[in-house]
Amino acid sequence: MICLASACSRAGKSSPNDAVPVDIRHAKGLCVSRSDDYVTVEITDPWNADKLLQRYILIERSKSIPEKLPQGTVIRTPIRRLAVYTAVHAAMIEELDETQSIIGVCEPDYITLPSIKRGIADGTMADLGMSSSPNIEKMLDTGVEYIIATPFQNADYGAAGKTGIPIIEGADYMEITPLGRAEWIRFFGLLFCKEAKADSIFSTTESQYTELKALVSQSTSNPTVLSEQKYGSSWYVPGHDSYIANFFRDAGATYLFDDVAGTGSVPLSFETVLDRAIHADIWLIKYNSLQNKTYRELRGEYSLYEKFDAFKNRNIFTCNTGSKPYYEESPVHPDYLLRDYIHIFHPDILPDYILKYYERMQE
Repeated sequence: MICLASACSRAGKSSPNDAVPVDIRHAKGLCVSRSDDYVTVEITDPWNADKLLQRYILIERSKSIPEKLPQGTVIRTPIRRLAVYTAVHAAMIEELDETQSIIGVCEPDYITLPSIKRGIADGTMADLGMSSSPNIEKMLDTGVEYIIATPFQNADYGAAGKTGIPIIEGADYMEITPLGRAEWIRFFGLLFCKEAKADSIFSTTESQYTELKALVSQSTSNPTVLSEQKYGSSWYVPGHDSYIANFFRDAGATYLFDDVAGTGSVPLSFETVLDRAIHADIWLIKYNSLQNKTYRELRGEYSLYEKFDAFKNRNIFTCNTGSKPYYEESPVHPDYLLRDYIHIFHPDILPDYILKYYERMQE
């Protein structure tokens, strides 16, 4: 396990002597080893690398449970009858052709996957309500065997955590590189006994992403980029070690807040952002709406947005996540999003490419 052996050791790894490490190439939060009778998956606590968040013991349903096991949550694979909290994890399951295993989802209105929409419409999937407080009664009535959820710091799963239903924690969103997050599909492949399919999906993604990154590295231009917009009194900018900042660097852009420490988004005042990014070449905005955002609408939201050069020069690109499968696809296929970024930052490199998620903002 090239990149994770030391991390797993720090987090208290206790795999049996016969365990064979599985090579995890990019994901920093995963440690996988294979024994004769089961697979051990250890998830590092994203907020404390010296601790484990979870240890899962994956045992195929056709096998009996061994007498001696490491401490951890036993998962019988392939998993089935799932409650899924997020669009990202639903998309990973669809990539593995296992959508039929999902019997309940949270917040389906925010999921653009046709298979999920059909499931809700025909009643084969239950709408479990908000992920922060899912409908536990409905979850129990539908016979959910496993819950796939996203962990948050200093937060538990409320009533769901008291049902006795095993919760599989997908901490993929805490990975700081696009390929690190994408590699989590290999964990999902183990859960569904589709390791070969998951490995193939990731290897293809890894190869295409690496080729695109190498292609743009030859460019002599590095346009400056600003992302998102103010929310309330703050403007949240990705920190230096964040997933998005790494994406921008891989796409050959100069990120204007590269000196802001952090692996997540950091709140800054509007004045600070304006001072730093008033001359940004490109401005990227994501939003969720029934209608596409326009310059007129953006001006109406906050008139001082007009001061940015990207506004004046009409170099704002937007992604409406309500109509584009940004959150479903890009975590598993970051190469798709990288193509968008490269075309926006370096239109000469991929001249015939048609944007998949973003589009130039209209008047």
